[in-house]
Order: sequence, then structure tokens, then C-alpha cells
Amino acid sequence: MLTRKQHELLTFIQNRLEESGISPSFEEMKDALDLKSKSGVHRLISALEERGFIRRLPNRARALEVIREPETASPRGAARVATKPAPTPPPPPFVAPEAANDVIEIPLHGRIAAGAPIEALEGSATLPVPAALLGPGEHYALEVSGDSMVDAGILDGDLALIRRTEVARDGEIVVALVRGEEATLKYLRREKGMIRLDPANAAYDPQFYTPNDVQVQGKLAGLLRRYH
Repeated sequence: MLTRKQHELLTFIQNRLEESGISPSFEEMKDALDLKSKSGVHRLISALEERGFIRRLPNRARALEVIREPETASPRGAARVATKPAPTPPPPPFVAPEAANDVIEIPLHGRIAAGAPIEALEGSATLPVPAALLGPGEHYALEVSGDSMVDAGILDGDLALIRRTEVARDGEIVVALVRGEEATLKYLRREKGMIRLDPANAAYDPQFYTPNDVQVQGKLAGLLRRYH
């Protein structure tokens, strides 16, 4: 027995999958059911999953699969009329469309120093990234080289997800192009008319440059880490 809201959500998810093959976002589900917060959507999703109507697909962003048709669920409080059903042929087996794996291919532009600046490499490779890790705007990825940002949780070999921008506030982690040829990943700060690029490792000293020597090419948006 499903509540009215559970039935409405199940029907909404099923209709969206049939229309586009993509699961609706939690924001869309919240608006469709006129809920005040996404926590209500999470509770409804968990209840439907426990009752065997949907399942979450592993390793996929916001991917849901309907495994029981909404028509088999009766909303709580729905009127019941005793009628003798007319004989009908059995329905065909229900096959839910496969939910889309929300993955975006972004450019992978080589290695970037998290220590002394190194030459920024450009390449034609791409990196598949879950859309949930990226916000609005254009993004690219760089492989981190060095250990000067370890205290910020950025390790050698990590893949830094960068949102392309030419402006940044003090204290933000940026990709800074130095003198047009070397790139580094550092905290950006402005001090006495100079640009200071700060590491997150006490073993390294800050680097000072004139404003004309430093060009911001993006801000850190996220990290991917591979475990071997």
C-alpha cells in the first residue's frame, strides 16, 4: 500500500523515464510534488525502494529504475469500487527504459604542478565525469603533479576539475598561468600590489608575482581520485 505522495512520485518518475530515458532530478521531483525540501523526496525514494517499486542504479548520478509499474500501486485513500473486471488479455511484460548515466566528457589537459610551476600541457584527451560533480559553466580537467597542496586534500595524481574563468576572489584555489607558459594550482591572494600564490604545505614557500605575470585560467570545482 502506497501513500498518495509515494504513488505520485512513482508515476512522475515512470513518465519521465518513458519520455526521455533520464531520471528526474531531486529538484524536479520536489517541485512536481510541491514539497518544501529535498529531504522529503529522499524519504519517498527510500520508501519506494524498500517496497520494491524502484531501485537506484550503482555508480550512476541520480539514476533510478522503476521495477514495478505505478498502476500496480494503489494510493492511500483512493476510492475502491467493486466491479467485475472484464476479461482482458494479459499485458506484455513491463520493461523500464534504462536510466541515463549522467556523465559529461570534459577535456583533459595534461598535468599541472602543485609545487613549483611547470609547463601547462594541452591535449586532445577527454575525461568522463559525473554531472553531479560539476556546476554551471565550462569545465576541464588537469592531473595534479606534486605535493604542495596536500593540506588542502589535493594529492599527487589527483584529477582536478576546473571551472574555466579569468576572475577569482582571494583565498580561492585557482589554475594560475605564470608568465604565459607555466601553470600551477595554488591559493590566490593579493598583497601590496602583488599576486601571491600560496601552497597548502608548510614545506613550500609562497610565490610572488606582479599582476601582469599571472593570469587566472580557472577555479577548482572538484577532485577525482583513482585508487590502485
